[in-house]
Amino acid sequence: MTPCEPSQFDLLCDYLSTRRKAILLAWRKAANADPAQTTAHALTRGQFNDHIPEVLDAFERKLRSIAGGTAARAADVDRKSEEVKHGLHRWQQGYRLHELMREWGHLQLCLFDELEGFAALHPTFDRATMVEVNRRMISLVNEAISESAVQFERMQQAEAAGRLNDLTEALADINEIERRRATLIHQAVHDLNNDVVGVSMAASLLGRGTTVDSERTAFASNLHKGVESITTMLGELMELARLEAGQETRETTTFDAALLVTKLGEINAPFARTRGLFLECSGPAGLSVEGDPGKVRRLLQNLVMNALRYTRYGGVTLSWGAEPESWWLMVQDSGPGLLAGPASLMLAGLQEATASARESDVKSAASTGATPHVLVPPDEAQTGTRPARQQPGEGIGLSIVKRLCELLDASLEMASSAETGTTFRVVFPRWYPAANSSQ
Repeated sequence: MTPCEPSQFDLLCDYLSTRRKAILLAWRKAANADPAQTTAHALTRGQFNDHIPEVLDAFERKLRSIAGGTAARAADVDRKSEEVKHGLHRWQQGYRLHELMREWGHLQLCLFDELEGFAALHPTFDRATMVEVNRRMISLVNEAISESAVQFERMQQAEAAGRLNDLTEALADINEIERRRATLIHQAVHDLNNDVVGVSMAASLLGRGTTVDSERTAFASNLHKGVESITTMLGELMELARLEAGQETRETTTFDAALLVTKLGEINAPFARTRGLFLECSGPAGLSVEGDPGKVRRLLQNLVMNALRYTRYGGVTLSWGAEPESWWLMVQDSGPGLLAGPASLMLAGLQEATASARESDVKSAASTGATPHVLVPPDEAQTGTRPARQQPGEGIGLSIVKRLCELLDASLEMASSAETGTTFRVVFPRWYPAANSSQ
């Protein structure tokens, strides 16, 4: 290939810099017009742009240092870092993998259109240079899709690991119950073998010993709890399987979110009182929104019950509110933090994604004068060792919440520390496009 003049790359990069806003607007317009992308419309401009401006900055630096060397390698590192953040952010915002890939495809087409526009304005621009720019642009998108897909795979593996831990613990509980059952049977057989009077005498001996009675009572209690836990977990696995198989659909209607949350709080208040906890609700008296109230209720019930189970002191606060184009639910507990236990990998990824979303939201707010709304992550000083919170179904329940968020085009945010407890915030679109009202 004919060597390309660096000055020509500079000229092109200067043009792309002046066209940055137009590129991002065209990209979002293309995503919103794509019927296969149902999540993008629910995001603010800052949320949608996310870390892509930084990716484009790194791409331009790469073009300017086309001869290679330290500057080019540094631009590559920065770009990949932002692509990783973007993939994690989109997972947190409820994107499906095919939506993310299509979104990158739209960005590629927008960049191609800009390059064509530049070529039309500069007919004497070196053809070899333009070919090289297009090749690098295609390489950029291919690598970005790869990095984003890796993030999705990592988070799906984290979810699967949490579910596997749940099932392993349930199996261990059943094995313990079986061991205790065998011990009791052995005790009964031993009594029968030593008692020459027969079965009736053995039965009276079993009923006479206080130790055997207490073990029998404990065994019955553990058996009941074990069966109840396994039954609940099987039900949750069935629900998760339906969601992952695409057998659930989104049926939207207008409903009062404030009324829904208040009633759910009243239903769960007795359970909170039995644990010596408060359950408070805080938000506007009425909040008319569009959505699927049944699935919103299921999602919120999972978060509330998790919070009540894991909180020993204090209690749980449910709150709700609205922005111009979205509304949100928040569940905040005073528990010991949520970054240990069977779902720790998924939760760590979710907290990392929330911090990344906060970073991009702050940058967007600084340029537009808006107020950032993403949860503030806990201070690093507050992220000490968390107590292990091994609770049956933790990983499954959180996966159900995540799948419901994807179905509802909702973003799931989390902040957690041992000192401040855990907060989950779910951000829903205020309304859905007519073509996407049922998924």
